[in-house]
Amino acid sequence: MELHITDPLSDRRWHALASTHSSASAFHQRGWLEALHRTYHYRPFVLTSASANAQMKDGVVLCEVKSWITGTRAVSLPFSDHCELLLQGVQHFPEMIRYLIANHERQGWRFAEIRPLTEPGKMEELAEPSRSYWFHELDLRPSLEELFRNLHKDSIQRRIRHAESEGLSYTKGRSPDLLVSFYRLLLLTRKRQGVLPQPFAWFRNLVTCLGDDAEIRLAAKDGTPIGAILTLKHNTTVLYKYGCSDERFHSLGAMPFLFWKIIEEIKLSGAEKLDFGRTDLTHESLISFKDKFGTRKRLLNYYRMPQATGDRISSRANHSLRRVVSLLPSFASSLVADLVYRHVG
Repeated sequence: MELHITDPLSDRRWHALASTHSSASAFHQRGWLEALHRTYHYRPFVLTSASANAQMKDGVVLCEVKSWITGTRAVSLPFSDHCELLLQGVQHFPEMIRYLIANHERQGWRFAEIRPLTEPGKMEELAEPSRSYWFHELDLRPSLEELFRNLHKDSIQRRIRHAESEGLSYTKGRSPDLLVSFYRLLLLTRKRQGVLPQPFAWFRNLVTCLGDDAEIRLAAKDGTPIGAILTLKHNTTVLYKYGCSDERFHSLGAMPFLFWKIIEEIKLSGAEKLDFGRTDLTHESLISFKDKFGTRKRLLNYYRMPQATGDRISSRANHSLRRVVSLLPSFASSLVADLVYRHVG
């Protein structure tokens, strides 16, 4: 089989495929790829069996990440929880994987990484998992009443009612003011977690490039923002991508309140799934939190070809890094993030 490379930012055939393929997600959209390119200067490309003038019926989208710190590699896709291979059956899958394996040295890549949500046949014959996560998803087809009953009674239902009794206000949209409020809460959350925040430009570009398919929801107490969530939409699936909060107000239940608002709204708009994203296998508190919404989880494996070694941070170094980040003032961590994130996609 002959394979071809094309640019998904200019090739309209990719937009058509990503809009209609049953396995496509928000991460396949041109807007997500454009935001990656604008913010981090990654070069997106699609590997397809379609020649230049033929209809595109399959495609694997990747970004070339060039870094003098972490090395050059091809990733499908940076900062994406998952990225299905948009195939027409599985007959072309082995050839595409062998192409990535054969070309990693020719292209100067340390490795090529794919993040398929469902594993095509013969995957185990071609590569071994390099990283694994839990993937969580909520089926929205039951009635709202049943969805609410499936929420954990004490941890979720009670906290939603408490948030409502506290008179939390709720706003959604894409305005500059909402974006700034969201980012301020994100800085607080990442500092608390000891993790560098993504640069503000990333979120500004997401909202700009994805348009109405990106939305911010904000909860406030007496005018003070206390929790926010950024979601992405693709067809009948809404994807929870970023959440943040002010821990001083955690007792008010802003995050359960916001998630329930999302469920109510997207259910009524015709959505069929709420994608809760990935979770580290060892992050027990976050796994438990997502489970309490009635989600189902399954294993999500990432694959690198060839298997990369020596790029994991030791637990001691990771602890030290978190300590440093937690001590940085917010403006400093944001500046550092702008320099660092393009190297870690």
